[in-house]
Amino acid sequence: MNPTVSIIVPVYNSEDFLPRCVDSILAQDFRDFELLLMDDGSSDGSPEICDQYALQDSRVHVVHKENSGVSDTRNQAIRMAKGTYLQFVDSDDWLSPHATSLLFQAALGGQCDMVIADFYRVVDDRLAQKGDIEESGVMTRERFAGHMMENPADFYYGVLWNKLYRRDIIEAHQLQMDPATSWCEDFVFNLEYIRWAERFVAIHVPIYYYVKRKGSLVNQGISISKTIKMKLTIFEYYNNFYKHILDEKDYERSRLQVYRFLVDSAGDGMVPPTIFPGSKKLGDERINVADHALTGQGVLMDEYRRRKLLEYAFSPVAQRHGLSLVDIRTLVHLSYPQPQYDRKGLADLVGISRGSLNRALQHLVFKGYIQVEDVKAKTEIPHAEGMEYHTVKQLNVTLLPDAAPLLDEIAEVEKHFSQRVFAGFSQEEQELYRAMTNRLNENIQRILQ
Repeated sequence: MNPTVSIIVPVYNSEDFLPRCVDSILAQDFRDFELLLMDDGSSDGSPEICDQYALQDSRVHVVHKENSGVSDTRNQAIRMAKGTYLQFVDSDDWLSPHATSLLFQAALGGQCDMVIADFYRVVDDRLAQKGDIEESGVMTRERFAGHMMENPADFYYGVLWNKLYRRDIIEAHQLQMDPATSWCEDFVFNLEYIRWAERFVAIHVPIYYYVKRKGSLVNQGISISKTIKMKLTIFEYYNNFYKHILDEKDYERSRLQVYRFLVDSAGDGMVPPTIFPGSKKLGDERINVADHALTGQGVLMDEYRRRKLLEYAFSPVAQRHGLSLVDIRTLVHLSYPQPQYDRKGLADLVGISRGSLNRALQHLVFKGYIQVEDVKAKTEIPHAEGMEYHTVKQLNVTLLPDAAPLLDEIAEVEKHFSQRVFAGFSQEEQELYRAMTNRLNENIQRILQ
């Protein structure tokens, strides 16, 4: 029986990083995949490492071949692949534990031809999250291309490894990498694929750790004149892509944005900067806390510290399950007994925007934790002449069985959180605090009514 996903890893002299990469793939919570390790004529210990993994796990298939470059190596792997979907990983990078399951669930849930995801950029021991599309829900080709037009030379769109592809589309249109192109070859492949794909979805959780170690065109020994010629060739692909998917009127209206690619790609190889803002230490992909707020006084500071403390407690759970903190907060609120809400009301309860709520609900649906249905219902509104009936959209959310273990884990975190907060309190002091809190809550309810 063929696997659902074929994961393709070109390998060339990467013995120092290959175990980390392969271990992260074999540790995926999604199990129905084959791993194609394509040894492109390595001269170090990489071939032996590949063979050892093949002996340990039947899902691993190794090909040893003469060196022909990464594009030709990927093309050979695509021809060998048996999965319904294709996923690409570079041998010096690694995956989050839920990468493949998130990609697959998004593709399946939206019947999508391409899934694109956020990722981490890693430079030395620092990392930062990178994404571009904030929209939730399934996008058309034109909608997706409109997002891409805003940041045409962005890694997010150009690379292979933060995406999931349908193999039947690649085969039906005989798509492949161009071995003659040594810059943006991934981007050219993506442009060709997008021309034939119809449904797209973005997930807003980082699934991939991209290590900035790749060489630039200058480091490859390519002359300035050849570099310029190569970039102009890539622009022609890009320009023709929009001529193909837009009608003449829309293309003329968007021409200036299309030509932005020449400006945005002036940087060598679309490589992210070595030093980037908002970065964190690798292994510490957790929340930031404003130092001045730790000792600040006032109601708002108290509320801030409590919220940050809860986020700090929930952060490891979110990381383990491939969820964001907003996802966790939304799920916690949905687990409480409550009346029906519309999306606006639930967003207000969670304390996020409606767009953020939609993304969280979408992600929780993809993960198999909830089922969501918008239903029309009549509601009574007092009027001077009596009661008026209005039709409103309410949100029906059903917690699915797969959510139970996660909610149990969250309950344990809440219990541990409470123990840490009340450390040093006697039982009598804790009971007194709870009694006073109940009285405070009653006063707050009276004020807000």
